Order: sequence, then structure tokens, then C-alpha cells
Amino acid sequence: MPAAPSPKTLYSRATELVRRVGVPAAVLYAALLFDVIYTTQAALDDTGPRLVDFGLLPGIFAMAACGVWAQKRAAVAGVAGGGVLIVSTLFIHAARIPAYSSVLPKVTITEVVAGVLMVYFVVRRARAGVAFCVVGFLVVAGLVAVFGRYGSVADIYTGTAYQALLFGLLLLVAPLVPAIAARDRGPRADPRTRRLGRINELAMGQWPLMGLLAFALLFEFGSTYTNTARGAPILLCSIVAAVIAVLSPRRPADALLGLAGVMLLSAVVMPFLYLRSYDFPVLGGVPPTQIVAGMGVVVTLTRARGLSESWPRVAVLSSVVALGAILNSNARGGLQTDPQVLSTLAFAATLMLGISIAVGLLLRSRDAQRTQAVRSAVTDAQTAERMALARELHDVVAHHVTGIVVQAQAARLMAERNPQVAVEAMGRIENAGVEALAAMRRLVRSMRGDAPAGSSEFSEQATTDLGADLRKLVESANHGVPTSMHLDLPPDLPHEVGRSALRLVQESLTNVGKHASDATEAFVVAEVAGDELHLRVTDNGRETVRRPAGGSGGYGLIGMRERVALLKGRLSAGRGPDGGWRVEAWLPLAAGEGDE
Repeated sequence: MPAAPSPKTLYSRATELVRRVGVPAAVLYAALLFDVIYTTQAALDDTGPRLVDFGLLPGIFAMAACGVWAQKRAAVAGVAGGGVLIVSTLFIHAARIPAYSSVLPKVTITEVVAGVLMVYFVVRRARAGVAFCVVGFLVVAGLVAVFGRYGSVADIYTGTAYQALLFGLLLLVAPLVPAIAARDRGPRADPRTRRLGRINELAMGQWPLMGLLAFALLFEFGSTYTNTARGAPILLCSIVAAVIAVLSPRRPADALLGLAGVMLLSAVVMPFLYLRSYDFPVLGGVPPTQIVAGMGVVVTLTRARGLSESWPRVAVLSSVVALGAILNSNARGGLQTDPQVLSTLAFAATLMLGISIAVGLLLRSRDAQRTQAVRSAVTDAQTAERMALARELHDVVAHHVTGIVVQAQAARLMAERNPQVAVEAMGRIENAGVEALAAMRRLVRSMRGDAPAGSSEFSEQATTDLGADLRKLVESANHGVPTSMHLDLPPDLPHEVGRSALRLVQESLTNVGKHASDATEAFVVAEVAGDELHLRVTDNGRETVRRPAGGSGGYGLIGMRERVALLKGRLSAGRGPDGGWRVEAWLPLAAGEGDE
């Protein structure tokens, strides 16, 4: 009995949503949500004129629309996005709307993300000349937005202009490299497309961590602006740490050691940059991005290796964090020697480490359950396939072989008295042998995976017309007993029910030839009664006292009962009142509707 589907968790629903809209669109929507919340809060606070900040929303929504549009019409969306940036800048400057800064000064997060997406899709999909012109226009529009939203010319020279150019260049290069690597070039781009698919698969599995790292990097970007690029080395270390964390599922053990090395370098360099006095975001002596990256790598390693194999590397990372706290957590400079502060930092670090390990073990347990469920499903499928092969081998091939044996016995008995009957029997034996060989070849093709597309089971002699199949089966008379029949079948009989009915009649007639001693007549009834298909196969023979033709493996009735049970029907088999054998089956017509 199949297990009930597990209820969808919040994580699975979020993953399904991200998979449906795509990672780029999901990041853009998250940035849009952040900007809407931030702008609404700024518009309703007591700082400056109320509601004036809402003037940023039209440009924000227009850029978000251009970013989504770029996935379909990259070049047109890029030109439209550049125009939106310029028009929005003119409006902000004329209306004196206070634009807040994000990665770039005076440019919102949505505008930055949408611009990066437009550059990526334009370079990847447009022709080289078109891509160059559109990207150039977007760069000019970005410069207009950065330098055109200041209140006066003097505000431009406040120390952030060079940082804006530096980070603008980084934001331009960041989408160019993967876009050029994945640029559409027809059939030759297949290997790169596969690499892009692996990157997308990795991103789908790491999107929560990527979101947290993006927000942490955002704060470090902002602090670097205010520190006149003094924090650029630490920011670079944080970017490397974020990349290591995202790629950690490939080699989690090496990723943790690499992250520990980056964090050690950051901790040692930070005292020489005097960043503590400039309000650089350092939580307990460690930048926030590196904290998030460390927790993510610990989760990944614990999930992949378990705690017993992970603890030595986790201990190395913990030692680096402790060194960073001692070197950089004292706001007044020097080493941190206050026992109370150190104990508080140790408690916080232990708490975050425990959460990371617990999450990793939880995911490891879930992975083990999922693997076990997949293995169980594969085993069940293999068992069902083996049983289907056994049933088909018994019902189809054994039917022909039994006919050959019966005809051979008759030819041997009649050869001396009537040679002509023996010759006719040999012809029937030849035909039955050819049919048996063809059936065996079809079974071999099915076992090798060459079955016709859309067939759920072997289709030897089975078509969509049960009446025609039964007439062909009876006319072949391989079982050696004259057979009459009564058919009352609708034209729209479910295919699965019809195929199983054909196999039941086939096996029943095979048993007549093998077991019904001195039988001179068999009778087949197939009719629909209400919502069931009624089958009845009878003969006028008597119980055999000799070994049946070809022997008996004892699997005929077993196979019939399995077929009937799969359709939730009923089967009756046994001696009738007149001494002959009687097989009756009732197959619900509704059972085959789900298998069409």
C-alpha cells in the first residue's frame, strides 16, 4: 500500500515557488519587497517631509518590470531599463526626493538587481553589436543615476564617487563573465549549457544561504563606502567566503578548511586597517558575511559527513572564530581580555554552532529517509516489473508452447492411422512455433527497454478491441479444443481491463489444453454486467490422471489472481457441477480508467 504523501513544509513550498519563477526573478522580487518595506517606513517616519519617499516607488516598480521582461526580450528590456533610470533620476532630482543608498549610492537595491539581470540576459542572448550598445547605454544610465541624484555638485565629492565607480565596475563584470560563458551559440554551446544547468541546480539547493549572504554582503558594501574603501580587503575576504559557502556542497570538507583560512586571513589583517573605530560591521570580531558563510558550511559538512567525521574540521573553524574575537572584538583597540565579554561571545558562538550542527543533522536524517523511500520505491517497481515479466512469460509464451505440445501429441497418436492428419498437425505446430518465437522476441525487446512508447505492459496480441483479440485467440485453437464463445462488449472498454481480460482467457484456454482430459468443447463468455466485465471459461472435460502436456509450474492461477487483484476484481476457479473446469472473473470497469 503506497505511503501517504508527506505534508509540504514551508521550505519545500518556498523551494517550489523559487523553482517555478526562477532564481533570478526570485532575487528580484525579494529586492522589490525590501525596497517597498524600506520606502514605506521612510515615507511614514518623522524624518523629513512625510510621504515624499513614495516618489521612489514608480521607478522601482518600472525597473523590476524591466528586469522580469529581460528574460524574454533582453535587448528591448535593457533599453527600456536605461530609459527608466534616466527618467527616474530626473524626477527624483526635480522633486528633491531623498534617495537612499544601497550597493551603489542613491540607487535602490531593486534598480541594482534589475540592472545586473538586464546586463546578464543582454550579453547572453543578444547579438554582439546589439549587446555592446545596450550594455553601454545601461552603464551611462547607471552613471546618470549615481551622480544625478545628489542634492548638489559638492555632494558628489564627499569621498564616495571613487567607491561608486569601483563597485559599479564590479557589478558590471559580475554578470558579464557567466553571461559570456553561457552565451547562446547553437549546438556548440551544449557543454556550457550543461555547466550552466549544474550551476542552476546548485543555486536551487543553496538559495536560502545565498539570500542571507547577499544581505550580509549588502551591509559590508555600505560600510566600505563610509570607510573610504578602507574595508575593501575585508570585503574581498567576505566575498571569497560567500563563494566558498555556496560551492561547499561539492567538497564540504575542503570548503570548511578553505573558509577557515579566509577567516584567519581576515582576522589577522583587520587590526592593521583600524576598522573598529570606523563602525565597520563586525559581530564579535567576525564580519557578518563570514559568520553566515561559516554556519552554512558547517550545516553542509554535517549533512554530508555526520558529526563523527566533521568535528575535527569544525573545531579548526571554531578556533579561528575564537582568534578573531580576541583580536577584533575590543572596540577600543588591542586584544579582548575581559572575561565577561569573552564568555558572552563564547556562549553566542556555541549557540550558533549548535544550531548549525542541529540543522545539518536534521537535513542528514531527512536525506536518509528520502534515500530509503527512493530505494523502497525502486525495489517495489523492480518487483512489479519482475512479476509482470513472469505473468507475461507464462500467459503468452506458455500458451503457444502448450499448443505445440498438444498438437505434437495428437500428431504422434494419429500418424499411423491417418498420416494426413499428422501433416496438418505439423503445419499447426509450425505456425504455433513461429508465434511463440515472435512472442519471445517481443518479450526480449520489452526487457531490453525497446517496448513501444506509451505501453505500460507487454502488448503481445493485446489491442484496444477485446472482442477482436478474443476471436483471434479462439480461432488460433492452439490449445487443441474446439471453442465457442458469447461476446457482449462495449466499444469503449478500458484498455487495461481489456488487456487483463485477454490474458485471463488465454491462460484459461491454455489450462484447458493442458489439464482437461478428453475435453471436446470449451465455452468463453465475455460480457459487461453493470459496472463490471464478467468472464467465464468452461470445458466439458474431466480431471486428468496423467501428467499435463509440458508439465505444470503451478503459476497459472497465481498469475490470474495477481492480475485480478491489481484491478480490484474477483476470481473463482474450480470444478463445475458437470465435472468440467470453470473459471470466472469479475473486473470493475472503473479500475482501468486511471491507467489510460
